[in-house]
Amino acid sequence: MKNWPWITIATKRDARRRITNRHNKLGAMLMKRISLCVAILLAFCAGVAAQGPVSFEGKSVTMTVGYPAGGGTDASARLIAPYLTKYLPGNPNVVVQNVPGADGITAMNHFAQQVKPDGLTMSMGSSAVGDPINYRKSQAKFDPTQFLFVGGIGRGGSTIIISKEAEKRLHERHQPPVIMGAPSGVPRSGQQMTAWGIEFLGWNAKWVLGYRGTNDLFVALERTEIDMTATSNLFQVSKLLETGKFKILTQTGTLTEGKITPRSEFHDVPLFPTQMQGKIKDPLAQKGFDYWFSLVMLDKWLVLPTGTPDPIAQVYRDAFNKAIKDAEFLDRGKKISEDFEPQSANDVKGLIDTLGATPAEAFDYINDMLKRQGIGTT
Repeated sequence: MKNWPWITIATKRDARRRITNRHNKLGAMLMKRISLCVAILLAFCAGVAAQGPVSFEGKSVTMTVGYPAGGGTDASARLIAPYLTKYLPGNPNVVVQNVPGADGITAMNHFAQQVKPDGLTMSMGSSAVGDPINYRKSQAKFDPTQFLFVGGIGRGGSTIIISKEAEKRLHERHQPPVIMGAPSGVPRSGQQMTAWGIEFLGWNAKWVLGYRGTNDLFVALERTEIDMTATSNLFQVSKLLETGKFKILTQTGTLTEGKITPRSEFHDVPLFPTQMQGKIKDPLAQKGFDYWFSLVMLDKWLVLPTGTPDPIAQVYRDAFNKAIKDAEFLDRGKKISEDFEPQSANDVKGLIDTLGATPAEAFDYINDMLKRQGIGTT
């Protein structure tokens, strides 16, 4: 074969092209490796920065409250604020800001939609805005299950107080029913223990509604107009117990580190959740009971907005946990309310998650149960 010049030239060109392509590929591989190394280095630096100590020194933290000053949620916020200042790193100034409107919905909408997750704004919620019946309404633009929980304040547990003379009739259907007193409208959550007792424990009881409040109910008990009622107010319960004519029938208990325990004042009184175990066979009814019980346990809760970095959320939880062990804080809390019971972030999250998982059909079940007992619902 002849050594044609064009063949020789083509071969050299091909060789140069192959060399150029090889260099280009090597360059591209090198750039990819450099980019990967840079990415790893940046990630490492970010991780180191994230692991650095969180401090709020020289900063101000806002705690929003969706209710006017002077109410229970506001009082809880103002109680915890100085102790967060005390225990948060850097000791920031914690300012309570009241944003009343729509039973707390206005403040929560703002909190969920406009607050930056930088640790400088938190919110104190209530059982009302933790209730899916309320936050599933069209005007609500938040989902509390998505918040980062810091901790909460529980009610301390409700009790049913009953006349000793009437108690024997509670389990005898041929006897006149025990009269359960409650305010007008739908009975308060703690008082609805009686509804579940009638439905699943066979209690021989009927409702009498129309009382203005707890004081009137206790006067009615003393006058024997009614036979039992429910409250978490320790002072009023103790006053009746001292007469020797009344006793505590049952109690919801308190939630502590995921466990339901009796109130310290009534450690021998049966727990209502324990009495109800195994009594409900219908899964929908069980969801209704779980919803009701979680709402009884939930009261005030402190949250950070969705997206708050974990290290920031953790220092808040640590500060809250230190606060609820502070003797001065606990003493001040008991002066505000006798049924003052701090709850951990995990406890509050568990309650909110249970409430959030409740199907609409469970609400219908509860309404139908109350209607069967002569209580109109809306």
